[in-house]
Amino acid sequence: MTFDNSRTIISLRIKLFASTVVLLAYVALTYVVKMIKFPFLGMSDTVWTIILIGIWLILAFMPMFLNYQFISFSDEGDYIIFRYFTAGIVGGKKNSVEINKTSFSGYKIETRFFGLIQIMTLLQKVQGGVAKYPPVYISALTQEEKAKVIKSLNLYTPHV
Repeated sequence: MTFDNSRTIISLRIKLFASTVVLLAYVALTYVVKMIKFPFLGMSDTVWTIILIGIWLILAFMPMFLNYQFISFSDEGDYIIFRYFTAGIVGGKKNSVEINKTSFSGYKIETRFFGLIQIMTLLQKVQGGVAKYPPVYISALTQEEKAKVIKSLNLYTPHV
């Protein structure tokens, strides 16, 4: 099975782009052209500006705060492969984890911040014991995608 969560990441980028356009259009129409008359819905231009900037900041920094990552997963062939990188405004280092299915030892899932941040740590058998890979943040995966990854990993996890 091979998949990635590119649709989720593209959706986040489109929302950020649209909110940027709306914010810039509002600023241009309110402060440059002075087409919008205030008070609008009982609120001044300052209040509307603060609200729109707040929405933009949430959309811009939410992926960074929740550690959203682009994730590509494959279990075809002899290896389990995860490729991932941070999907926020500032992109992170690209990572790749390739574990031979015969040496795969399992995984651990940890949740933080009321379940909004979900972290998967992959484990591999090595000569001296079990090695942990750097965490993969699976918060940006849909429930269906998480279920597929977990089902696939369970196939290769040794049962004692």
